[in-house]
Amino acid sequence: MIATHPFDDKLREECGVFGIYRHQDAAAHTALGLHALQHRGQEAAGMVVYDGKQFNAHREMGLVGDTFSSERIMSRLVGDSAIGHVRYSTTGETALRNVQPLFADLQFGGFALAHNGNLTNAMALRRELVARGSLFQSTSDTEVIVHLMATSEFHTVVDRMTDALRRVEGAYSLVALTDSCVIGVRDPLGVRPLVIGRLGDTHIVTSETCALDIIGAELVREVEAGEMVVLDDSGIHSLRPFPPSRQRFCVFEYIYFARPDSVMEGLSVYERRKEIGAELARESGIDADVVIPVPDSGVPAAIGYAEAAAIPFELGIIRNHYVGRTFIEPVERIRHLGVRLKHNANRASLTGKRVILVDDSIVRGTTSVKIVEMVRAAGATEVHMRVAAPPNAHSCFYGIDTPEKGELLASHMDVAEMTAYIGADSLAFISMDGLYRAMGEPGRDPEAPKFCDACFTGEYPTQLTDRDGDEPAAQLSLLAELA
Repeated sequence: MIATHPFDDKLREECGVFGIYRHQDAAAHTALGLHALQHRGQEAAGMVVYDGKQFNAHREMGLVGDTFSSERIMSRLVGDSAIGHVRYSTTGETALRNVQPLFADLQFGGFALAHNGNLTNAMALRRELVARGSLFQSTSDTEVIVHLMATSEFHTVVDRMTDALRRVEGAYSLVALTDSCVIGVRDPLGVRPLVIGRLGDTHIVTSETCALDIIGAELVREVEAGEMVVLDDSGIHSLRPFPPSRQRFCVFEYIYFARPDSVMEGLSVYERRKEIGAELARESGIDADVVIPVPDSGVPAAIGYAEAAAIPFELGIIRNHYVGRTFIEPVERIRHLGVRLKHNANRASLTGKRVILVDDSIVRGTTSVKIVEMVRAAGATEVHMRVAAPPNAHSCFYGIDTPEKGELLASHMDVAEMTAYIGADSLAFISMDGLYRAMGEPGRDPEAPKFCDACFTGEYPTQLTDRDGDEPAAQLSLLAELA
């Protein structure tokens, strides 16, 4: 029996996008770019390539390396312009029909679209479109954009896309491919990331700078909030089709989702994570013998904590990198051993020590319970948990797959109750002001916060039409139970 790993207690990545215009190795570069973005989605991967006459596509469930390693598959992806997508589903069921990029023949020609984010009024728009005769082929919110473009009364692809996006709410970074251009666009709040790169005379749009690094491209700049960029034979064209808004970039990208070697909004993700750890040490320092990260996402924050606290840093927990998201479910009598599929204690660094464990976040708390138990069993005399994020008490509706609010430990427990639940001697989270200071801000301005931090504060920067309307909350994943 295949089952979801019961100790996979992290927030799920969203998606990653990549687009390249006019390069003889467009498909190969797109596959490499998607490799670099694999952390943003391990469920499925897809690519659409244009060869001057037709669009060639391949999509599969699974990892990028499995999807695009075959010479037979790559030989069919002919063309000099391409877009690609790695997916973890936040709306729509896990099924091949939802794997992106989506493709449609519209009035102006072929059109492929890939999306990172989540639309918060997708169900309302879908009902309207179906009533008008639209036939949906997937349960993904992204398809709503395609149908809005198909029914738009404008003529050019840019005007149709602008018309469609003016009707949607939520978060999106999009890449699109037509027979004459690649388009990249961010929502007016810039919640999700998107950057422009250059490789010789070729231009690229992608989710993170690490996807540029892997192909030897240079970063040109971020796509700005509310900006649409068109890559065509005459270069890069910047359009501002939306009214100006104050940007609200997702702060959780810095805490966990982005790769540490990426640069986002001009800030090194790795350096921000170290600074979060340092701020955490200043806010909630405690006497201890060793600082231990919960690998791998807790490592940079633990380094920063150890440096600021002048306490030795050690790898007290070793992660098995060969465990995927699923495994053969063990029989009941050995189920308690499951956490060791992913983590094992390094006794030499723990025995007889007062330990500070640094993790990026606590979601349900189930992994924290097992980690604390494991560290104690390895001989630690004290176990203190420090968390590089404020308490996750609210669901995200902008492209991160969070559990229902009631499953989030911080939604129904205070810090003292959480400390007892996970079995630690003490527990502390970075404060909201501390998180903002680690981002280079003086603190969080409650009247005008710089980032989207709704998963901590519950202050959502856009309307949540589908959640607040007449649909039950459980329906937010479009027909997700149909598979």
